[in-house]
Order: sequence, then structure tokens, then C-alpha cells
Amino acid sequence: MLRAADDTDRDLVLGWRNHPQVRGVSLTTHEITPTEHAAWWSAVAADSLRQLLIFEWEGAPAGVVIFDRRREAERGVIWGFYLDIDGLTAREALMPAWIGLERDAIDYAFDVLGAQTLGGETLASNVPVLQLHKRFGFTVTESYPTTINGEATEVLWTSLNVANRKPSRR
Repeated sequence: MLRAADDTDRDLVLGWRNHPQVRGVSLTTHEITPTEHAAWWSAVAADSLRQLLIFEWEGAPAGVVIFDRRREAERGVIWGFYLDIDGLTAREALMPAWIGLERDAIDYAFDVLGAQTLGGETLASNVPVLQLHKRFGFTVTESYPTTINGEATEVLWTSLNVANRKPSRR
């Protein structure tokens, strides 16, 4: 289930974002400071074209989904997400929650936001996310290089068009 994030979620989201596994597959890998996170949080909250949602799994906060419509005309709705790696691993629920988050985010993007296309960036080395996206019908539509921590890194743009959306398995 997705719900709107509120200020009581801010520190929780920062902890998830700073998890080494999350940072390791992100375009920005440094540990986010509380001040930096608070500024980002405020900017997202004030921007009507961005939405920050909390994913709940079995009644507990378990991840975050960010939707960005600022470049919708050219790229569709852009999304990103990360999970509470430690909490879900301890509950032996990481994989089912991850699948649930992807399903719920796709449903939200198309059914609530009215997106025609949902897309986002994934590091080419992040094979598990790419495989999950493929399972839900996303395709790689672009590849480009970037530099992360001084190393050349390939980034893949994956997207899903509403016409190619697979039926939700609830």
C-alpha cells in the first residue's frame, strides 16, 4: 500500500536512503546528511509536480516511492524507490515487499497520476532491479555513461508505456 509521506517519516526515509546497499546502486553514493535530506524533503513537499509516498508492507513502513512529473512532456512520469533493507530482511520479507512496491507504484502511476509512460534510471550493474522491471514489462530504451565515484558507469533508462502494462496480480 502507498500513502502520502508526512514529516514524521523524514528521518525514517533518510535511514533507508543511507543504507550501504541503497547507496551502492544509486547515482549519488555519499551518505546524505540530515541537513541535506531536510532541504530535499522540503523541496519535494513544496513541489506539486513531485510526490513522495511511503510503501507499507504488512502494516509497517517499508519503503519510499518518489514520482516526478517535472519533465513529463518529454520523459513521462519519472520514478525512483528504495526499501527498508534491514527491516524487511529481518522480517524475511524483502523479496515479496519489493515485488509489492513495484506493483503498487505502477498501479499508482497509471491509475492515480494518469501517466502514459513511467520511466527511471537504473545502473546497468543493478541486475536484480532490471530483472524485476522486466518482469513487470519495462524495457530499456536508452543507455548512457556517467561517472560515479570517479568510475565510468553505464546507466539504463527503463520505461513502461500504459499500453504495454501487464495486468496487476493482486
